[in-house]
Amino acid sequence: MAQPALEVADIFRDHGPAWREANRGHVSLGQLKVMGAIERCRTAALGGHVARCENTACGYTEIAYNSCRNRHCPKCQGAASRRWLAEREAELLPVPYFHVVYTLPSQLRDIAYQNKHVVYNLLMKAAAETTLAIAADPKRLGARIGITAVLHSWGSALTHHPHVHMIVPGGGLSFDNARWVAARPDFLVHVKVLARLFRGKMLAMLMAAHSNGELKFFNTHAGLADKKTFKRFIAPLRRIKWVVYCKAPLPLPALWWPHDRDRDLRARLRAALAPDAQQDRHIMSQTSRKRRHFPVQTRWLQAGNNPSRPSHRAQCSLSSLIGSQHLPRRLSPASAPSTQTRRLHSADIRSTPELGTSIKSP
Repeated sequence: MAQPALEVADIFRDHGPAWREANRGHVSLGQLKVMGAIERCRTAALGGHVARCENTACGYTEIAYNSCRNRHCPKCQGAASRRWLAEREAELLPVPYFHVVYTLPSQLRDIAYQNKHVVYNLLMKAAAETTLAIAADPKRLGARIGITAVLHSWGSALTHHPHVHMIVPGGGLSFDNARWVAARPDFLVHVKVLARLFRGKMLAMLMAAHSNGELKFFNTHAGLADKKTFKRFIAPLRRIKWVVYCKAPLPLPALWWPHDRDRDLRARLRAALAPDAQQDRHIMSQTSRKRRHFPVQTRWLQAGNNPSRPSHRAQCSLSSLIGSQHLPRRLSPASAPSTQTRRLHSADIRSTPELGTSIKSP
């Protein structure tokens, strides 16, 4: 990857001292440490090591300076960012995703700036609880969903603008974990419903944090330390509209091509059916060549596959699979005796959404 012509470190080295002097008293110690680390990153100030060609005729020498390893440094965290994105991409389900954004009102931004750790945590918590609660409402989606949330503390204009970005799958697990509940193709939930619940949760959490002495106030906001004054400050925020935005479904990532989905499903079917259906295991181990060129006598893919027990199908649950319209249609016990065989085609295997481990907020 080519090195950019201008880096953040170059700007800090050229203009950092003058900026710090002009903003003396308004920059925290932590921010000063970050600027210093970025300025010294991969310079002689942090030391380094020398690599030299062992061929005496060549003797090429290259000096590599040490990195600052600060989590705010764009050079040090480039690899970590790519690794994080790859891990999150691996968690995606083959379903549409919606982009949901929760924004903190401008009246609360100064308080958030003076109480970053507390307010940012509350913002993430309120946004997550709101999304999960509305999705679980039987009048809305009626499903347990998963989310991936990222906090942004600055806006596109490089001003303090705390907001939370989420990607939310267009569906989730039913409450009995038996099926996949899909949302409408172009609609998740109404943003006004999200905004009202988010407003109530966020203000309630702020009041609780104030009562517990977790919020600190400085300069012109010092008077908000008084409980009655803080209540009067919060009261108008209960009547204004809070901004919550839900964008149209995002396109599926390129990694979910059909052959990848089939391979992923085969692996999960093997893991799920192995304890109960030993004869089913060889179905998934057949090569594609064998499946294409001669009929393999197999039973239908149904764990246990005992049609003589009418209640068996209801009792059988696949913990790692979600029944959905994407699965092949299973034969009913009445029309499919235990000796029923059929040829398995690759077209019969389709992706099945699977809800992974719960996503933790920062």
